[in-house]
Amino acid sequence: MSKFTKTQLIEIFATLGNRLSTPDEELLALIETEKQYNAWFTPESVTEAIDAISRMLNKEDLSTWLNNYTIEGDRSIKKIGLILAGNIPLVGFHDVLCVLISGNFALIKTSSQDSRLIKHILQILADIEPYFAEQYSLVERLENFDAVIATGSNNSSRYFDYYFGKVPNIIRKNRNSIAVLTGDETTDQLSKLGHDIFDYFGLGCRSVSKLMVPKGYRFNTFFESIESFNPIIHHNKYNNNYGYNRSIYLVGNEQHLDNNFLLLKENPSLSSPLSVLFYEYYDDLQSVQDLLQQQSDNIQCIVSAAPIKSGSQVVDFGMSQQPALWDYADNVDTMGFLLGVHGS
Repeated sequence: MSKFTKTQLIEIFATLGNRLSTPDEELLALIETEKQYNAWFTPESVTEAIDAISRMLNKEDLSTWLNNYTIEGDRSIKKIGLILAGNIPLVGFHDVLCVLISGNFALIKTSSQDSRLIKHILQILADIEPYFAEQYSLVERLENFDAVIATGSNNSSRYFDYYFGKVPNIIRKNRNSIAVLTGDETTDQLSKLGHDIFDYFGLGCRSVSKLMVPKGYRFNTFFESIESFNPIIHHNKYNNNYGYNRSIYLVGNEQHLDNNFLLLKENPSLSSPLSVLFYEYYDDLQSVQDLLQQQSDNIQCIVSAAPIKSGSQVVDFGMSQQPALWDYADNVDTMGFLLGVHGS
């Protein structure tokens, strides 16, 4: 029998969202000190990740989300192994949330790049509802699990397939996000696109790494609209990447555009190096949709105001890093998977 009703779960996790909206002293200290362990985890990036979770955990969205599932009922508790990524702060929180709400037990292997934040948020949850203190374990090695959710690179996914292929699993690989421009965007829309490109330094799978633009598109307004993101160049690791890629293009006499903190280069690939944004011209939106459909397994989300029909999630400008509870990574229904495992 499930420990909690949907109504109780909504109340518990909405309370967690409220608590995160006003961080306690320990969390405030973590926000300031994470950069000592991971230079990419600046106070601004960590705060943004915590705020995104806080906004996600509201009563209305929790209710809308959970109403899609049958949670109550007799089910055996399964041990779910979680291998969390560490590319951006708290990127694995949603998987942990799904395991706990589904009534399963979470065996959590955090990334060495992001272990302290998730631990503290789980402590806050246990303070709200002590039952959850016994529903997870932070582990160095996954053992005695009934199912696995593992997030990593294309290389690590082969390792995951080998070790976890015999149990129910969700194994995630590299994905990238893309923006489709029509040339009719306002400066406000393009400025918001800057968040999709630069938030978390472009390290997330929901970070825009490529632009699709109509033939003849001129980038002047785009560059003017994102000028406010110029301070990113003062981050040492980002600056090193920018300087390296700029040198490569200059030495190789490779055509590119440069606004002194972002490099634009025409390239058919979806995945661009850090500090570089690839772009590609298109003839019409239908040809773009055909391309996006072909690449759907490699795309996390699409940023556009155009009427794009795609198998990937389409979001408005500035919203790629603001997923809702039901915006599942790789379009795989994590809750549905867990409830299926839970009921077996």
